[in-house]
Amino acid sequence: MPYVQSIREAFAEASSFLAGHGCVEPQRSAQLLLEHVLGLSGAAYYMALADPFPAAVKDAWEAGITRRAAGEPVQYIIGEQEFYGRAFEVTPDVLIPRPETELLVEAILRYAAELWPDRMVNAGAETRVAADSSVHAGGAAGAEAAAPGTEAGGKEASPGSGAGDARAARPLTAVDIGAGSGAISVTLAAEAPAWVVCAGDISPGALAVAARNALRHGTAVDLRLGDLLEPFAGMETDILVSNPPYIPGGDIAGLQREVREHEPRTALDGGDDGLDPYRRMMEQLPLLPAPPRLVGFELGQGQAGQVAELLKAAGHWNEIVTVDDLAGIPRHVLGIAR
Repeated sequence: MPYVQSIREAFAEASSFLAGHGCVEPQRSAQLLLEHVLGLSGAAYYMALADPFPAAVKDAWEAGITRRAAGEPVQYIIGEQEFYGRAFEVTPDVLIPRPETELLVEAILRYAAELWPDRMVNAGAETRVAADSSVHAGGAAGAEAAAPGTEAGGKEASPGSGAGDARAARPLTAVDIGAGSGAISVTLAAEAPAWVVCAGDISPGALAVAARNALRHGTAVDLRLGDLLEPFAGMETDILVSNPPYIPGGDIAGLQREVREHEPRTALDGGDDGLDPYRRMMEQLPLLPAPPRLVGFELGQGQAGQVAELLKAAGHWNEIVTVDDLAGIPRHVLGIAR
């Protein structure tokens, strides 16, 4: 790119350069890269647009623009993506969190509040499933997450009507299948700190990223290495949430280059029709002591009806809800046992 004299000129030149290389959202990419190299954001960035472009960041700026022009997602270049108002570290080990997934988190929090108004589960003599910050079964080295606080411990419930006796209660346990960056699990743990939040992934690299994000946001997430529900066999699970791979394998070649060439295929490929992970999770439900009362899945365009039928066929949930994304596309299916 030609030499530029102001930050505004740098933005204009980069936007044009990226557009000429077929980049998606070239202006947004240019702004994010500028904010990153300048260490500015919000009003401070806009106030600096007329300032001279600092020579000290010229090399980093040009390197970032070159990587973006080659198709690398801007989120991997700057190393983070915002989700639910929080900055999450992202690397090529994890799928980049999408805004539509925030709607899944919102739905889970909303329906959980309806099902468990006091945020506790009457559990009789059940023992609370302990959650710690370690990665089980050979998890990623160096993964870190805060241990659950003692305030989330069990407490005695109010006497039940008729029987007159008190039953022990335990915190809600939510399990996120396909942790990735931890966007879902860390957000749930931050928004509902009394819950026990667990997450699993088949990728040690992804679990390491999720652990760093849990630590970054001061949340307690029990991270486990393994395939779908297998790491949680025997665990009392009240909420099951997942944004699994749902792209049909044959469609991956037609995705945007930013996705097909850079995001992890294991986080994209859902088998021949994209529905393999949903079928397998339904098949693995007997691994749990009882089916979760609340299940929420993200899915691809045109898959809502089929996933809803899988939940209906399982017979555990008497209410099936479909949630549209901001474009009006059915994007999430939830099963609720009332």
